[in-house]
Amino acid sequence: MDYRVINCNSILKIITHTDSLFEGNYSVDPYQNCEFGCQYCDSSFEKTIYIKKNIRDVLKKELDTIQNGRIIIGSVHDPYQNCEKRFHLTKTVLETLKEYNFSCHILTKSPLILRDIPLISDLECLATISISSLNDHVVRIFEPDVPSPDDRLQTIKKLRAQGIKAGLAMIPVLPYITDSELGQIVQAAHNVDAQYLLHKHLELKGDQHTHFRNLIKMHYPNLLAKYDALYESNFAPKEKYINELNATFSKQCKEVHIPGKIPSVR
Repeated sequence: MDYRVINCNSILKIITHTDSLFEGNYSVDPYQNCEFGCQYCDSSFEKTIYIKKNIRDVLKKELDTIQNGRIIIGSVHDPYQNCEKRFHLTKTVLETLKEYNFSCHILTKSPLILRDIPLISDLECLATISISSLNDHVVRIFEPDVPSPDDRLQTIKKLRAQGIKAGLAMIPVLPYITDSELGQIVQAAHNVDAQYLLHKHLELKGDQHTHFRNLIKMHYPNLLAKYDALYESNFAPKEKYINELNATFSKQCKEVHIPGKIPSVR
């Protein structure tokens, strides 16, 4: 993996649509591209991580110009990927948000977030840890460089033990592969005291569609025809599948009394 240090012209993006999933008003990605290389993500194609060295100064200027709101940290690229141990850009963002009294919502797959518990505890902050499967075979195929599912679940447990608002995201749900794990993952979320459980279906846009189809052909050839039918001429699965997934997810969450969306915390 190649690291390239750059100066950025902007860092803060305004979320123009209603964000009903993560409930944010703005987003910040401390790093461009991601080392984790999840095979369902566009970043899996990239081998260069761009390090935004002037992030503090740029973020301060932008925070001076906007109304207060919740900032999503890591909306596209994981803010606690391995290079954060060296460059501390996410920690810099948190320090800056604390100075300006902005709330935030951190999205990550990494236990490295635990390093920043002292900072996060002083912020109005949500932390969502994502997982796609509890099955080691599935994880090795689709998330080969990501911390283990158990490490991620234990991260939620440790965050909650420190009084931090935290939940689990099953994102994305892989059709015919991980949707059968819904019940197990809901129970796992309950076991680690997750305050909510989010989910979203798999989307396949552009080149990612071809890449993911090749993975299915290689590892799950019996599912190839079903995938082709499900994603026929669209980046999202057919509406019937999405509706059935949402209904099953809602039922499973209700059974263990975990909200299927972020509860009101502000």
